[in-house]
Amino acid sequence: MTASTSVSASGDPSDNVVLRLVKAYPMEIILAVLVVLLIFTAPGFASVRNLLNVLRTGSMLGIIAFGMTAVIIAGEIDLSVGAGAALAGCLVAWICGALSDSLGGYPAALLGFVLALMIGFAVGFATGKFRQWFNVPTFITTLALFTALRGAANLLTGGFPLPTFPPGFDFFGGGYLFGIPFPVYIFLATFAAMHFLMNNTTFGRAVYAVGGNMEAARLSGIDIWWVKSMTLGLTGALTALSGTLIASQIGSGTGTTATGLELDVIAAVIIGGTSLFGGKGRIWGTLIGVLFLGCISNGMTLINVSEYWQYVVRGAIILGAVLLNQVLERSR
Repeated sequence: MTASTSVSASGDPSDNVVLRLVKAYPMEIILAVLVVLLIFTAPGFASVRNLLNVLRTGSMLGIIAFGMTAVIIAGEIDLSVGAGAALAGCLVAWICGALSDSLGGYPAALLGFVLALMIGFAVGFATGKFRQWFNVPTFITTLALFTALRGAANLLTGGFPLPTFPPGFDFFGGGYLFGIPFPVYIFLATFAAMHFLMNNTTFGRAVYAVGGNMEAARLSGIDIWWVKSMTLGLTGALTALSGTLIASQIGSGTGTTATGLELDVIAAVIIGGTSLFGGKGRIWGTLIGVLFLGCISNGMTLINVSEYWQYVVRGAIILGAVLLNQVLERSR
């Protein structure tokens, strides 16, 4: 009996190529199966226009989700990103309304965007330092910010949409470049940058180390609170970027935009295989999670599934993704 025959006769499932692929790429396979099903069951799903719409919508979500992946890998969480996105769009609109006459439309919009990025980063970084100084979990801090930032957005707008952007500003959220929605380019650039940051830099390795074992990371010389604060700050900046794109797409700064976005962001990260306990996760996995959520939401809309049932299905998907990741983790 040859060695290869002996291995096959052992009956070890791990020796099966198909099972190894399923264990290594579960969500990629599920996404592929979902796409095939939707092509045959959802009218118009495979049209170029619809697929581009899925990509555009997913881009707004994914830009934040890539940052959230780093936050969760570091062992923290941010529940304020939906409100932060709304505030960013409202801030840009408010600056445009206040300074367009004196500065010009696009200089005012650029100033508002830069301020939104700075505020987003500062709030995120401060959240990490608050965690360090007062030992308040980021779950609680960002839950408080969720309310405060949403309130600030409505204070800026007076509770009404602010359509004060300069002509042509809607291109950034709603326009096309070479036939592709412009936000998709920002989405892909963010993916490439975060993938490189998390896999090819000292900072990325430190994020994994801090999330995996905070005490061991501290003893090895890593400034754990700086790392956590930076991941939260980075996510805050990416939230401001996404919020500006959303405001550009709808043509106004509105305090009620991005409601529930934080749950979709966290869902995409979890579906992509990132552990809520920290230390494990992939930017690539989050990309798959974003595409999965985008496809299933779009598909259910096309086949006229009730909005209430869509929430039920998405909740079941999140739970299923957590259970699947646990089962696969134990089998490795």
